[in-house]
Amino acid sequence: MSPTAKTVLIVDDDEGMRDTLTAILKRRYRVLTAETGEEGLEVIRREHVDLMLLDVRLPGISGLDLLTIVRENFSLIEVIMVSALTDVEVAVAAMKQGAYHYITKEFDYDGLRSLVRNALERQELSRQVITLNAQVAEQVEREFVLGPSKPMREIVDLAQRVARLPATVLIQGESGTGKELLARLLHRESGRGSAPFIAVNLAAVPRDLVESSLFGHERGAFTGAMRQQLGKFELAEGGTLFLDEIADLGLDLQAKLLRAIQEGEIERVGGTKPIKTEFRLVVATNVDLDRAVKAGRFRDDLYYRINVIPFRMPPLRERVEDIPALVRLFLTRYNLRFRKEVREVSASALQVLMEQQWPGNVRELENLIERLVAVVDKTRLTDEDLPFEYHLANLTRRPDSRNELLQAACETFERNFILRALERSDWNVSATARYLGVPLSTLKHKMGRLEIRELAKRFRTS
Repeated sequence: MSPTAKTVLIVDDDEGMRDTLTAILKRRYRVLTAETGEEGLEVIRREHVDLMLLDVRLPGISGLDLLTIVRENFSLIEVIMVSALTDVEVAVAAMKQGAYHYITKEFDYDGLRSLVRNALERQELSRQVITLNAQVAEQVEREFVLGPSKPMREIVDLAQRVARLPATVLIQGESGTGKELLARLLHRESGRGSAPFIAVNLAAVPRDLVESSLFGHERGAFTGAMRQQLGKFELAEGGTLFLDEIADLGLDLQAKLLRAIQEGEIERVGGTKPIKTEFRLVVATNVDLDRAVKAGRFRDDLYYRINVIPFRMPPLRERVEDIPALVRLFLTRYNLRFRKEVREVSASALQVLMEQQWPGNVRELENLIERLVAVVDKTRLTDEDLPFEYHLANLTRRPDSRNELLQAACETFERNFILRALERSDWNVSATARYLGVPLSTLKHKMGRLEIRELAKRFRTS
């Protein structure tokens, strides 16, 4: 058997069936076996598995329940359901839940080998697609994080130097600065890139569900806990767990998190035994944790435990040199999404963008470019396409620009007023002039001054 042979896991409570399936497949594949769904789940968490032959009827976790868990948490594993009886309803349910195929235990040996081979070939194609998508996403993420500014170059340099260290990382910065993207960069460079990256926004999880979401729960642990659920700590096994908005974690769960970090083990809600875990922890916040500690809102021992390798993500206003590169990135992204061809942004528009304060940081810039690409029907964005509030924000920051501010506001009002009148008159300039009660020459002069001439092709002057 080749050292690169695929791994097949057989989960069946019938020892004779396990032995039969093993004998059929062992010459070509690495075969593992489990007697129950619980044992099968432990094998999946411990070993790399490519395909499962899964009995429908199992003691404890049923085959369909295990199929659901595998589809949710180990999506690349192909699953072939096996049953002693031909049950159309069960077969349909299994296929709807993502099983590759469904067979009875009266199978043909050659047919089974062919079925397993086809399933693994499909899995290999899926892996290739995911790899290609990941390469594209990696390039996008790298461009997003990188930039010519000195602050970002320093951050990326530090990230590459510490990525392979097992120490906990704390990323602080305003909302929208790209903290999760830095966490993903650390994961990618850590040597754990093929393992899971599990991201949790603690601010978005209802407070009464945070503990269960992080640590998991046993069946019957509370009302509505109909089955066992693995928490994010277990799902991140061998990979990276990213906890965003760590300051939103309650003091009681901060203590439990501290223990998990120090002891390397967790306990599910309703559980009675500790579970060993191994992952890289990266946490982030937009809150000043030092102040939170002094105010009694954050445990000092947890703060010192997570503040091993600190990063500060600079706001966009401190890295304006990166704006042109970010704009190009977002143009590419949203041209693809909206099937547009907006190829560039004028120098004057870029200048306006680089003079903003960007309270929403990179996320705000991305949202703006997305909106502009969605609504314009040309290949070049200019400063005229930018919302007026961006021009207004620049003017209000200049103490010597009050007259300019008033003039810009008046011109904007006049331009919009004329445009509405043109629309009302079906873009007939003569009719618009009559409607406004001004000479045609006056209206044309104003249109030239207010740069409405670009609509000339749509004008009818008679």
